[in-house]
Amino acid sequence: MRPGLAIPPFPGARVPVFAWPGGDGVGDPDVLLAAVAAHRVGGDYWTGDAVTETTFARGDPRALPAVAAGRRVLIDGAEADRAQVVRVFLTSWQWRDPFSGNLINPLQAVDLCGFWRSLIDSNRGITSALGFAHWKRPTVAPLLWNGRETLFRRGVAEIGDCPAVWRSRLSAAQVAAIAGRQVLEVEDGFIRSAGLGADCVPPLSIIVDGIGVHFDPTRPSGLEHLLQGGDFPADLIARAAALRQAIVASGVSKYERGCATALPRPGGDRRHVLVPGQVEDDRAVTSGGALSSNLELLRRARAEAGPDAYVIYKPHPDVLAGHRKGLIAPADMAALADRVETTAPMAGLIAMADELHVNSSLAGFEALLRGKPVTTHGVPFYAGWGLTRDRGPVPARRTARRSLDELVAATLLLYPRYLDPETGLPCPAEVLVRRLAQAAPALDTKANAVVAVRRASGQIKRLLRGG
Repeated sequence: MRPGLAIPPFPGARVPVFAWPGGDGVGDPDVLLAAVAAHRVGGDYWTGDAVTETTFARGDPRALPAVAAGRRVLIDGAEADRAQVVRVFLTSWQWRDPFSGNLINPLQAVDLCGFWRSLIDSNRGITSALGFAHWKRPTVAPLLWNGRETLFRRGVAEIGDCPAVWRSRLSAAQVAAIAGRQVLEVEDGFIRSAGLGADCVPPLSIIVDGIGVHFDPTRPSGLEHLLQGGDFPADLIARAAALRQAIVASGVSKYERGCATALPRPGGDRRHVLVPGQVEDDRAVTSGGALSSNLELLRRARAEAGPDAYVIYKPHPDVLAGHRKGLIAPADMAALADRVETTAPMAGLIAMADELHVNSSLAGFEALLRGKPVTTHGVPFYAGWGLTRDRGPVPARRTARRSLDELVAATLLLYPRYLDPETGLPCPAEVLVRRLAQAAPALDTKANAVVAVRRASGQIKRLLRGG
């Protein structure tokens, strides 16, 4: 006898035991069957094949979705009783949350399978995946899996009508090949990992957008559509508020888990203004609406903050490591900033600062989570919704006014995809935040060797640039 639900075989997943016999038999059959029908789960649901049969052998879990669909079902030649089917496949089993290990009830198990089903269904139309570095593929593959095949391609042959692309890594031939096709752009999520992409730490969160990219204000994106016209019911807002509080309490940031409390104020009672630098050749800077240099951002922040403010400049870690463009000459930093901070975690700096001035940095969004005033000099995704002081050219199409938790709901709950580093399973945002708050996922020996080479290379580049 098999349970009526199963964890899909996501690529690379370390699948724990989901169900075993011994349930108490408690559960409303009508409620459970309605949930099975709504989520379209039960049996081998990850294959995408609808259950069309109406005659099953005893113990065949495909009988569950067939009964839930309202069909007249025969099991071993006898008409199936709805309540009996629920007992056999759902309530006579014990269900365990694969992320926490805690017991859950059958309805929660159905909802979790529905979460996975929704992700897999969203990937059904993807025909290939282009531009993904090899070290990213193990964590990206489960989040792009369509239930049937691995999608990564090296060349342009057989890319199909709907490729998922990491656009910044496409070759000229690949760019030409995808012209005129429906393209899904993939980027790092806003809570990414405990380590830098430049150090080959694979992402634990990605964004997949078929409309645009969230950092390009010259055109709409899926995130902008959510914020402009999305629906935010009370339970979603409550979940967003709880997630925001967990992030703030743990000190989790995009690349790190840092201190959750404010760092000491080096400027005493002076107003502390934090200015985070960015990678100047990153698409988030070059796509439009952003200042072209960190030096110009620092100049504008100093001018607006005034001579009495204590300005702290934090270079982007990839720039500091020597991997990317964006260094400011030491003399210019000394003239404009009271302090250049290179080691303190972003979360602790934000907690200490009185306000932030940003170009289009995600640090501005993280500051909003912590209740800090934010001035945007570019046009990040969180500008234009009534939560920031905007100095950049915000698109006129952003007319909605959103609460902080509506912004959190769209940005962290509805838009990205997350992977649990412990099980290798796609997971809700709360699971990844909890994992990162507890301990950073360890890199294997091979990855550590790659990181060492990358860091040495970065330092050489930095020296050659005069940094």
